Amino acid sequence: MTTIIDLQNLIRKFRDERDWMQFHNHKDMAIALAIEAAELQELFLWKHGEQVDEVATSKREQLSEELADVAVYLLELADNLKIDLGEAVVRKLEKNAAKYPVDKAKGSSLKYDEF
Repeated sequence: MTTIIDLQNLIRKFRDERDWMQFHNHKDMAIALAIEAAELQELFLWKHGEQVDEVATSKREQLSEELADVAVYLLELADNLKIDLGEAVVRKLEKNAAKYPVDKAKGSSLKYDEF
C-alpha cells in the first residue's frame, strides 16, 4: 500500500529533478490545485441524471488523470506547507462529527446551522 508520505516523496523527487520548486510557491500551488479541480468538474458540466453515470463510465481514464492531478497538487502543497495531511483529515473529520451528529445529519443534506 502506498502511503501519503510515499506519494509526497515521489512528487518531491519528480519536482526536484526538474528544478521546479522555484515555481511551486504556496499561492501558485493553490491556484494550480483549483484549476485541476475545475478540469475535473468540466467533465461533468451540463450533465444530468444518467448522463453523470455515463461520464463516470465512459471517461474513466480521463477522470482518473484529473483526480491524480488534483491529488498531486494537494499533496505537494501540504508537503511544502509542512502540514501532515493525514492528521489534518482526521482532525477535520472529528470537527465535522461534532457539527453533524448522526442523529441530526443522517440522510440529510442540511448544513449544520440549519438543523
